[in-house]
Amino acid sequence: MALYDNLFEPIQVGPVTIPNRIVRSAHGTHLGGDDLIAYHEARARGGVGMSTLEATGVHHSARTHLPLHSDDILPFYEKISRRMHQHGMKLFQQIYHSGASGGGSPDSWSVSGIPNPMIQVMPFVMTKTQIDDVVASFGAAARRVRDGGLDGVDIHASSGYLIHEFLSPALNRREDEYGGSRENRMRFLMEVIAAIRAEVGHDIAVGVRLPNEDYVPGGLTAEENAAIAQVLDPHVDYVSLHMGAYWRFHKLIAPSDDPLGVEMIPNKVITRGVTKPTIVVGRIMTLDHASSIVGSGEATMVSMVRALIADPELVNKGRRLEEHKIRPCVGTNMGCVGQLMTRGVISCVVNVAAAQERTVSFEPEDKVTQPKKILIVGGGPAGLEAARTLALRGHKVELHDAMRRLGGQVAMAADAPHRADVGQITRWLESEIETLGVEVHLNSMVDADMVAEIAPDEVIVATGTTPRYDGFQVATPSVPVPGWDLPHVHNSWELFGVGGKPDIKGPAVVFDDTGTFEAISVADVLLQAGVPVTMVSRTEQLGQNVPFPPVTVGAARERLMSADFDFIGGHYIRNITSDEVEIGVLFTDRVRRIPAKTVVLVSFNQPNRDLAEQLAARFSNVKIHLVGDVRGRNSMMTAIHEAAEVARAI
Repeated sequence: MALYDNLFEPIQVGPVTIPNRIVRSAHGTHLGGDDLIAYHEARARGGVGMSTLEATGVHHSARTHLPLHSDDILPFYEKISRRMHQHGMKLFQQIYHSGASGGGSPDSWSVSGIPNPMIQVMPFVMTKTQIDDVVASFGAAARRVRDGGLDGVDIHASSGYLIHEFLSPALNRREDEYGGSRENRMRFLMEVIAAIRAEVGHDIAVGVRLPNEDYVPGGLTAEENAAIAQVLDPHVDYVSLHMGAYWRFHKLIAPSDDPLGVEMIPNKVITRGVTKPTIVVGRIMTLDHASSIVGSGEATMVSMVRALIADPELVNKGRRLEEHKIRPCVGTNMGCVGQLMTRGVISCVVNVAAAQERTVSFEPEDKVTQPKKILIVGGGPAGLEAARTLALRGHKVELHDAMRRLGGQVAMAADAPHRADVGQITRWLESEIETLGVEVHLNSMVDADMVAEIAPDEVIVATGTTPRYDGFQVATPSVPVPGWDLPHVHNSWELFGVGGKPDIKGPAVVFDDTGTFEAISVADVLLQAGVPVTMVSRTEQLGQNVPFPPVTVGAARERLMSADFDFIGGHYIRNITSDEVEIGVLFTDRVRRIPAKTVVLVSFNQPNRDLAEQLAARFSNVKIHLVGDVRGRNSMMTAIHEAAEVARAI
């Protein structure tokens, strides 16, 4: 058997033959029309066996993405199914009712009067008439899915939405025939399945997505979900499993803090009792891992949503035994979920084309006819992305970095506990530019004279930032923090070993002036050294400025709060002495004193713009481009996206 052959075997799911075992379960994009088609078609073209369109409400009272409660959806379904089928990919639609998480009507409907913890609306308890109406709407939705040419429906009974609420002993407090015993709590779902079968029979695949463990206190455990799955097994064509609910939101889309395959422990409790095909998810990032899961019999299909956002060609590259060419997902959730929840549309830290497939190609497509000599200064993610893109297009590229290794601040961040995954992208880019023949010089301090000697046609300055050594904090911008220069006060780079690691003594105080993940990693390092840590932040919440903290910071928050750690938000530093830190709330007089033998200041770094300014003053005939953190931002995603945009335009 060749490598990963078990992933490329077809599988029969009800009336549908899925061509391979790599699938994509439903996930939000907030895309519509041709943009949504282009997004899914890129993965169809890349070899994915089946994709599921994002959860869409079946009833006017539910949150909806597509107009599934009307026949108006049929022309779109016909168009998207035709486009996917020409590449051999099957297309399913996830159907649901959002329950207490809110919906299309002013009122939220739910099984009981329990609010969703992140929505904070007290729902209306559904009447029998409303239950019957929603059940019928599931059947009508399935009919539209079939009539529009799609291949299956995925009944969403997970993630804390309405069907999940009926199933959960914690959320279902009814005393009628829909509450109490497992049989009663399953009644709504069984009626939904019956309504769907009455409409579509076995014309299309009918599957269900269940929680494996929901983390609602008193809710659904793996053992309870296994019993539910066994009851459903004869009535559905497949069972898909997914972790979490709004009570522990980050478990819905586990970040890189969690181990690879984080959901497999509860999954195995459930899948061993199911005879129908099964789909599993949960930080399954490589074909090797997916092949192991399928080969062991723990599941018959593997969903690799985020890995395929990062590289839509993942499946085809695996078929060609080119796994080393797969652009890796770094698992931070800052591009996909973070951008979805803050900007309203999905994106990706490492793939500039994600959700822009209609206008942006995954790889640069235009080769240059007149190659230029390009000098890149800086080997962090921006410099590396620019070097790879330029080399792919045919330019002659020379890259210099002042450090002894490539990767910039990403390489430093990857050395912190629980953050190794972020370094995958810079290691991959480094391998790529080596293959492409980019000339790399390490420990190389570039100045204007060296640039004159190299004589490039254009220069990309990706020199990043360095910590400030002046006691700056945003709250008092004209007055340095008193005591910032004491010997026990450090910045994050020093803690990570740049220039030699400091002597760490407890207790420690971390001051977070940025609300980013940097201070979290500093706290992890200090806790690993065995000292108690108090984090004081200018922002009110831990990691407040990271995109959508419930899913990007939630796991880190739990980890820190489980240790000898305290957090004080909304404060600034008034003074640092040899054994304590004085803090306060701006424009108030109260002073709090925290014992501290080690203090780490995490503030805004200084962009390294000296070289760019020197070059601009000296070389009027050489175009200078600034990309990445040197422009004043602190974002790996921004660095990669800016670099790709500049390099594709040269």
